[in-house]
Amino acid sequence: MELLGALTNNATGGERWDWKKKGDVIQWGCGTVLCHDDPGRWGSEWNMALDRKGMLGMGRDTQKEGPLIGGKGTGQETGKRMANLELLRCVAMMMVVVLHYLGKGDLLTDLTSDSMGSAGAAAWFLESFCIVAVNVYMFISGYVMCRSSFKLSRLIVLWLQVWVYSVSFGIVGALAGTLGATPFDTHYLLTLLFPVSMGHYWFMTAYLFVYLLLPFVGMAAGRMSKGQLGLALGLLLSVFCLLKSFLPLRLEMDQQGYDCLWYLCVFLSAAYVRRFGVKFLEKRERGLSLYVGCCLMIYAGTMALREIYLRTGSLERMLKMCLEYNHILPFLAAAGLFAFFRGIAIQGRGAKVINRIGPYTLGVYLLHENLGLRYGWQKWFGAGQGNRDLIELLLGTLAAVVCVFTAGILVDMMRKRLFVLLHRGLMRVGAYRRVVKAIDRADSTFQGG
Repeated sequence: MELLGALTNNATGGERWDWKKKGDVIQWGCGTVLCHDDPGRWGSEWNMALDRKGMLGMGRDTQKEGPLIGGKGTGQETGKRMANLELLRCVAMMMVVVLHYLGKGDLLTDLTSDSMGSAGAAAWFLESFCIVAVNVYMFISGYVMCRSSFKLSRLIVLWLQVWVYSVSFGIVGALAGTLGATPFDTHYLLTLLFPVSMGHYWFMTAYLFVYLLLPFVGMAAGRMSKGQLGLALGLLLSVFCLLKSFLPLRLEMDQQGYDCLWYLCVFLSAAYVRRFGVKFLEKRERGLSLYVGCCLMIYAGTMALREIYLRTGSLERMLKMCLEYNHILPFLAAAGLFAFFRGIAIQGRGAKVINRIGPYTLGVYLLHENLGLRYGWQKWFGAGQGNRDLIELLLGTLAAVVCVFTAGILVDMMRKRLFVLLHRGLMRVGAYRRVVKAIDRADSTFQGG
């Protein structure tokens, strides 16, 4: 049978595979690759050659995301986005809404309390299965960005997006009286004006600092060998994850995952998975099992620590240890959930719809976590109205997720449209055009590196 094409892995020193027909399967470090005959669809980590007569060198390719990168049978690519990961991004953001509804709606029973009804137990159960959300979101970002170049334009647009949400909805919340316990003072106004530096959205502060480090971290992660990256990652996780997970005490430097350093660890973990893969997670069933198993352990561990406290009065500061972002259980659960979705195949109209919605999920976070709304919207769905039974809790949580997620997506679509119109209008101004050209030159500088 005549040769259809060949695949060269530049990251491993030029390993080469040949295939003879569409549908042949090649084992790749980050998953299983299904062969096809369209070189424009392969990722930038490969040099492709397709010729029915044999091997042809193509040099650098189009730098598009490969449609089948990162998992068996994930043929869900539409354009440059992987629909399975965009779906996971949506699920993770819904989980974030659940966490904020339960936690800031006072629906989580105090763990030091002697009594916990079915609704209280269910709330902590939901909390245990959703606590992976932030790690998952950063895992997706690391998996995608580790193959991307730093773009000054992307950084500026992100900062502007955060600033617009911070100021606009912060003012709206103040005028509408939805601040709750948040005082309207000078500090509040400064937080609106300088959202990143003042920590208005802690996740965006951490995310933007990680992105600022992308020229250094991304290049290092892309060039290190498997042994080098594995050793460096192991040391980081030991310091920022494993120690706090097993020692029965509080470490002074532990920020519980609310910082840039922890998300560098998650970023590098995703980069390792992208480049070299993890054999255990190649099958999506294992990923799902890891996620479910770790979440059950999070719940069981939290209830066990509560029981110890109720019996002995000790370990009060450790009661929520298993629910902290940089604990080993939420970290592994996030990796498992990511591996499960990475192996899902989504095609056709479903992929187009998901890829249409996915880019706007950040708007859901920026909307409902704005200081002007942060402690008020939960009441719209029945939170803070005294004891609730199990059914009321579940229905209220479902309503909150659907409404907040939908509103956030629609608002961010409008925000994006306004940004586009404003950009088109400003392009008529010479000074603005010169700034845009300077930013484009900066972008091309990093891409050229």
